[in-house]
Amino acid sequence: MAITEDIYISQFNVQRDGSIGVRKTTDVVKDGEVIATSYWRTVLAPNDPEAATVLNEPYYLDIATYAWTQTPPAPTPPPPEGDTP
Repeated sequence: MAITEDIYISQFNVQRDGSIGVRKTTDVVKDGEVIATSYWRTVLAPNDPEAATVLNEPYYLDIATYAWTQTPPAPTPPPPEGDTP
């Protein structure tokens, strides 16, 4: 009867302002079956000093680093008055 915890990033969303929403899931597993699940969420600001700790998987840390080095897109200007889409 082995009980283990599996912790993984289950949600990773880069926002237009450069912030990144992260959700980590913890599955408690007993004899190969998940018996409990909990979630932990946070938002990382651009170049957040906690990023390496929160994103302890190189894959996600590389994506965050890339996203934070890009120029944010310019907002789309509204159409001139009188024009309809």
